[in-house]
Amino acid sequence: MSREKYDNVFGLLEKHHKWFSESIPLIASENIPSPAVREAFVSDFGNRYAEGWPGERVYAGCTYIDEVELITIELAKKLFNAEFADVRPISGVCANLSVYSAFTNPNDKMIALPIPSGGHISHGKSDFSGTAGLVHGLRIDYFAFDREEMNIDVDKSKQRITKMIEEENDKPNMAMFGGSLFLFPHPMKELKDFLLDHDIFICYDSAHVSGLIAGKQFQDPLREGAQTMTLSTHKTLPGPQGGMILSWNKYADDIKKSVFPGNTSNHHLHSVAAKAIAFAEMLEFGKDYAVQTVKNAKALAESLNEKGLVVLGEKNGFTESHQVAVDTSKYGDGGYFEKELEKANLIVNRQLLPGDKKAGRDYVHPGGIRLGSSEITRLGMKESEMIEIANFISRIIIDKENIDTIKTDVIEFRKQFTKVHYAFETLTDAYKYIKIR
Repeated sequence: MSREKYDNVFGLLEKHHKWFSESIPLIASENIPSPAVREAFVSDFGNRYAEGWPGERVYAGCTYIDEVELITIELAKKLFNAEFADVRPISGVCANLSVYSAFTNPNDKMIALPIPSGGHISHGKSDFSGTAGLVHGLRIDYFAFDREEMNIDVDKSKQRITKMIEEENDKPNMAMFGGSLFLFPHPMKELKDFLLDHDIFICYDSAHVSGLIAGKQFQDPLREGAQTMTLSTHKTLPGPQGGMILSWNKYADDIKKSVFPGNTSNHHLHSVAAKAIAFAEMLEFGKDYAVQTVKNAKALAESLNEKGLVVLGEKNGFTESHQVAVDTSKYGDGGYFEKELEKANLIVNRQLLPGDKKAGRDYVHPGGIRLGSSEITRLGMKESEMIEIANFISRIIIDKENIDTIKTDVIEFRKQFTKVHYAFETLTDAYKYIKIR
């Protein structure tokens, strides 16, 4: 029985690799790492322990681990022009939790975006099992959100926070920018002085857009007012799954203690090595990659709009990031179309949209879908391919064409794109299953 299960797992892994080699991956929170990143990730570092800061480890055997981590820190600081970088968080959520622990106390109040307006679950209330509320005990209130602009409303947010302070005597302790549905740069620069004048600590969660920031194609949070910046290393930043915190030297000690021993023990050393490779690639190729990623998102949004689908953010050109948000409610809910598109090898995710809660929709059956251009850009696709992808999507959502026919067309389309671009070594196909046992 155990051998049968052993073989079954490897068989399923190979099937997954084949499936993705024949699919169009449009999940905005995913990317494909280069062969070099994959090589670092499967190294023996993944079997070792290195609690603490380089040179201050609790464990022996860290001679080369320390050197690699110091290189990773150096590359991270250069890539993001940061004074301080902690590369140890094992995810973006853990990075956020470390910042909460360093700069707030339980029962403090944090201002963020509500989930239907783009906020991430790690910014969420305890009632919704959000990390900030459930794990750290923060009370959550919200920025005002403008649905037409698909962004934070600066004036109404100031009014809302002023009311909390003057009428309710309930000053927020932290403001969290960034989110999960993230089409346009947030107006942190416009709110910075107001927030700092009220002693409200500013954090920017760049999990989705860190690669665009590194490529200087979005906004520059550390120059626009962020006191800390948290991120994932595997979305528009095409590295291994992991997290990171960027900040200024004056906050370094608080962050370091909050990461270890506060929120991590060992910190996935193979992932740290893989981060170093990804950062080096982004320093070399990141600007070109980020430029094309945004171009592709815009082209995809425009093409879907021309097909008759409702694409959010039209007033401001649909998107300035890697993301496209589509309201499918005229044809069916986002959960239904997520499944239908997957059957045709179009991998997307359903998405709560502003107004969904009032309309009685939920996360299982939301009003739309979210698309991302980050992974398909890494595969070498450009604007002309976005037109073809929009056509595949509209054939399913609007035209209700036969799924098997579209799947056949998708598989044929994908044969043109087998390598990872914007990387040093690309000899191995992007989704090739590598057998080492």
